[in-house]
Amino acid sequence: MKEIDWANLSFGYMKTDYNVRINFRNGAWGELEVSSDEHLNLHMAATCLHYGQEAFEGLKAFRGKDGKVRIFRLEENAARLQSTCQGILMAELPTERFKEAILKVVKLNERFIPPYETGASLYIRPLLIGTSAQVGVHPADEYMFVVFVTPVGPYFKGGFSTNPYVIIREYDRAAPHGTGIYKVGGNYAASLRANKKAHDLGYSCEFYLDAKEKKYIDECGAANFFGIKNNTYITPKSTSILPSITNKSLMQLAEDMGIKVERRPIPEEELETFEEAGACGTAAVISPIQRIDDLENGKSYVISKDGKPGPICTKLYNKLRGIQYGDEPDTHGWVTIVE
Repeated sequence: MKEIDWANLSFGYMKTDYNVRINFRNGAWGELEVSSDEHLNLHMAATCLHYGQEAFEGLKAFRGKDGKVRIFRLEENAARLQSTCQGILMAELPTERFKEAILKVVKLNERFIPPYETGASLYIRPLLIGTSAQVGVHPADEYMFVVFVTPVGPYFKGGFSTNPYVIIREYDRAAPHGTGIYKVGGNYAASLRANKKAHDLGYSCEFYLDAKEKKYIDECGAANFFGIKNNTYITPKSTSILPSITNKSLMQLAEDMGIKVERRPIPEEELETFEEAGACGTAAVISPIQRIDDLENGKSYVISKDGKPGPICTKLYNKLRGIQYGDEPDTHGWVTIVE
């Protein structure tokens, strides 16, 4: 293996040694299979290709100062995948089978887990697809569950630093009572045009308002939003938003710190009242928001006056990262140690 520059990893794909697979056929999940092939053999009429029967998750493994490898909130990812399966009628993978696959693939690729001091991690991508051949629009009767891993650096090049966002009204990522609450590929395909427009305008990411009225905050690209004011952590409540495991964790940590937590609709104009704000998700943990520009209305909501992450965002970020790397006590039982 050529020497990996751990400290300068991008957030991208790198070939690792093995992936694992479990097939669902004849109404039952089969045995776990190990593969070194990066490709899948799919029928051209597979439902994942035509009707979007596809779901995925994202989680990470971290090497601690003590040498132990920790996986963060494994059961939550299993539960969210099961929720997605219910939403688009796919066979549900039991939590124990999900855990078996994740632990196996991490152990098999242990040499790709970045060293502690680099701040990098091993990204784990579970994927579930409908594989049976059919041309009618109905659920598949065969599925493939695949998990691969790749070492990654920070999602944003600057790491934990503030970023500018822009409100884009002409495209919606998801609609109320649609698939926004499920982690399906179609939601991300729907975000590509808005994301490209934001990047072309010089912003880190696009910022979505609710699809129905364009009045309330929904998401920051593919991440959840939260704002801080008056010692309160406020995050949107909407039927279009993916339930972020990172956001759920941050809400708990905020409560542990004596910060009040509110989940409620947040009107756009409330942005000018926040002392701090961030986008949160598995990839970046927290990306603090410097400002949010509303170009159509000629407004700029400057959250960080000095351009630096705020004290509460910093404290939450350090606490969560500390739990993931084993530097902070895991009082909520969020971490699975790979034996």
